[in-house]
Amino acid sequence: MAFNDCFTLNYPGNPQPGDLIEVLRPGYQHWALYLGDGYVINMAPVEDGIPAAFTSAKSVFSRKALVKMQLLKDVVGKDAYRINNKYDDSHPPLPVEEVLQRSELVIGREVAYDLLVNNCEHFVTLLRYGEGISEQANRAMSTIGFVTAAAGALSFLGLFPKIQRTKYY
Repeated sequence: MAFNDCFTLNYPGNPQPGDLIEVLRPGYQHWALYLGDGYVINMAPVEDGIPAAFTSAKSVFSRKALVKMQLLKDVVGKDAYRINNKYDDSHPPLPVEEVLQRSELVIGREVAYDLLVNNCEHFVTLLRYGEGISEQANRAMSTIGFVTAAAGALSFLGLFPKIQRTKYY
């Protein structure tokens, strides 16, 4: 018994299959779902050879992503992470067996990616809860809406100079 314990992979927080893993990258969070035995499922840009720290940053400019099963340590890289099942109170998680079956069906598939409506957080919450949810995207959309409204108001008030168009006759 003690011999087998020597080779057990231990991760901070002791994630369980089906747990959401939030990777804390500078300026944003990348999301994965823990499958067990040190593996996670997550969305990554279609291009390979990208360091873990740039995976989600590059995907911001991509319209496609690849669903990958990877070691948690490889996805996290040098960044911190935590187990964050933050939607459990408002969205009951699906049974773990169903989450794992759903995950298995999509590994290796190329999927559409959109920062605001189909990002890595939407993906893993869809697997865990059956509904894609992303606070990160909601915050981004609120910020875009605020900036757009502010720019419109400033323009309306004449605080932005009008651009003179050159007429070519």
